[in-house]
Amino acid sequence: MTGFKSIESLGAYMPEQNIDTDAIYPARYLLLMDRDGLGPYLFRDRRFDKDGAPKEGFILDTEPFSSAEVLIAGSGFGCGSSREQAVWALTGFGVRCVIAPSFGEIFAGNALKNGLLTLALPEEMVARIGAAAQRGARFRVDLEERILCVDNEIVASIDLPEGQRMALLNGWDETDILLREEGEAISGFEAQHRMAQPWLFSEQSK
Repeated sequence: MTGFKSIESLGAYMPEQNIDTDAIYPARYLLLMDRDGLGPYLFRDRRFDKDGAPKEGFILDTEPFSSAEVLIAGSGFGCGSSREQAVWALTGFGVRCVIAPSFGEIFAGNALKNGLLTLALPEEMVARIGAAAQRGARFRVDLEERILCVDNEIVASIDLPEGQRMALLNGWDETDILLREEGEAISGFEAQHRMAQPWLFSEQSK
């Protein structure tokens, strides 16, 4: 997982409320289980017609916002059914941070485990930030300094538990965190297991 320290980018504004995971990643693609390569399926039905031809006007396909790493949305972003692929599609497309008044609980948990920063800010502030994004404001999301800047002005602090912040900064997934927290105990158990049942680890048993 790529570490998240600081990004500078335009912001793409999608003010609609309750954008659910089926809109973000349509259910018919759920059999695609590889974390990589899902970017093309992001908001697939909003970006392409049934024949695969691009639709006009979708913000993430409209210059200069097609390269935006920051997405600003209405409340309830990521609500609906649980599907981790929704997060993989966002990161695969290049989105690293989503700002909204609120998020689907499961989506927010999946996001932090996969290198996507979610910032829940007051609704009025999100509306102001969204308006600035529409004008072409530059965003800086700095996880090291814990600040969100819009056109070089600090507009919000990033209030994230330290454990989650360190995981994002260093690109640690759940396995990395487990090994850091329990690695010594796991190694100790493995050593005892080898002593108690050495035949399981012999060359003949392989």
